[in-house]
Amino acid sequence: MRVLVTGGAGFIGSHLVDALVARGHAVRVLDSLEPQVHGAQGRAPEYANPAAELRVGDVRDRTALRAALAGVDAVFHQAAAVGVAQSMYEIERYVSANALGAAVLLEELVERRAQLRRVVVASSMSLYGEGAYRDADGAVAYPRLRPTAQLEARRWELEDARGRALSPLPTPESKPLAPTSIYAITKRDHEEMFLAVGDAYGIPTVALRYFNVYGTRQALSNPYTGVLAIFSARLLNGRAPLIFEDGGQSRDFVHVSDVVAANLLALERDAAVGRVFNVGTGRATTVLAVAEALARELRGGCPPEVSGRFRAGDVRHCVADVTAITRELGFEPRTRFEQGLRELLGWLRTQSPVDRVDQARRELESRGLAR
Repeated sequence: MRVLVTGGAGFIGSHLVDALVARGHAVRVLDSLEPQVHGAQGRAPEYANPAAELRVGDVRDRTALRAALAGVDAVFHQAAAVGVAQSMYEIERYVSANALGAAVLLEELVERRAQLRRVVVASSMSLYGEGAYRDADGAVAYPRLRPTAQLEARRWELEDARGRALSPLPTPESKPLAPTSIYAITKRDHEEMFLAVGDAYGIPTVALRYFNVYGTRQALSNPYTGVLAIFSARLLNGRAPLIFEDGGQSRDFVHVSDVVAANLLALERDAAVGRVFNVGTGRATTVLAVAEALARELRGGCPPEVSGRFRAGDVRHCVADVTAITRELGFEPRTRFEQGLRELLGWLRTQSPVDRVDQARRELESRGLAR
């Protein structure tokens, strides 16, 4: 097939491009080469696959978009402004890039619906808010965010109305959505817009909810990217990783190769059409454990700084329930965290990122978003 990957010069998109090229597809990339991700020079990254056609442009630019869509059979929409914390003070930019960008793309896809064999949109675990839990009576619970008063008292774990602890569970796709940031809201919009338009116009569409993706090619100098990249940028500059709360918050870290595999299944399996799937491992890892593992390996190990502070909108635990994607598409996460971390470390030792974490922290503090 001829395939378009929006955001195909980025972290996940570029790995997806490599896999599509390897499978013999003719791949075209549309990417704005956002300076926060790719640097001020606006040049294509060194890892860009030479077998893929790169077009520099924004999905909101109809002229660039129409040229990129010419003759394509399938579209992977990976392009988005990424960053939960930053989205809370650059609201217009995130809504424009993500929600408006999706709207412009969808209008153009509708015009070409007869030629489209598959559309896959990147969604996010962030739209869940808190994950799923079990309460002290054994019932499944879907709690809202922890009250500010509880966080100010440094009681980090989720509690029920009687103050009893809730136990985290894998989070299924059926959990009610409760996005806690502008970024998460725009990703929910992405997902719902694509599935609604796909259903109405008969465009075979799939949405994939990525959990915490890590691997080579992450934008290490972007202080709003994934936590492994943020910690690594600190360590590579001889500084301690900064941890909010007590570090006991847990996430599902999924290797980029497994995310690519899920995208290929979404392209190839008819059972995926019209569906939403979690893409994760189903395994929980604490933020503190990640920071300590990186610190042991990079530049002599600078122990993490556990601040005891908190950020507005942060969730405590969220790990994927991958039952649906495993049963329906045959997905199987193959890269264990220890294995993926070894690969990441080998790449990190060749990098020299700029550490902008303190700048990002000041931005949050000045707006009362970190306390």
